[in-house]
Amino acid sequence: MAIEVTDVSRYEFADIGFMGENVPVQVSEVQLSGNCSPCQFNWSRPWGAPSRIEFAKGNYTISYLAPLRDNNLQGVFTRPYHVNVTIPQEFNVQNLLLAGISQGANVTRHTDNTTTVQWNKTASFNVRFYDSGREELLWFFLQFMGILVLVLVVIPYILSMKKTE
Repeated sequence: MAIEVTDVSRYEFADIGFMGENVPVQVSEVQLSGNCSPCQFNWSRPWGAPSRIEFAKGNYTISYLAPLRDNNLQGVFTRPYHVNVTIPQEFNVQNLLLAGISQGANVTRHTDNTTTVQWNKTASFNVRFYDSGREELLWFFLQFMGILVLVLVVIPYILSMKKTE
């Protein structure tokens, strides 16, 4: 994940909990880049709070690896930002039954089958994506439900109509 920040001096590695609280996220391979080479930062890991990095105030790109839960990426900020999420080609956001994108997003599908989702000046974002296996499972479920409706509703109705004649 890469996040561009402007005019800041620290960044917390946190996710949003059930009640909106900050939940610590385990991250690795943290890199800070900007108008410095190399950019220096200090780790801070307060007990019970999310870990964070501190650096000289400025504009930076913070890159790190973190686990995703349930194919869902979300973020909440204290002030509005421009958010740009690139979804790899093996994932998709087009089926509204499987995917979810918070309001105000612009979705662009590229020729290499990657997808870019952008928000302009948003204080929060949420994007849920899926792979082809989940889409196949959805179609199997919908077909199974169609067969059940046919067997349990339509056929008994037709048979009851024939009995009344």
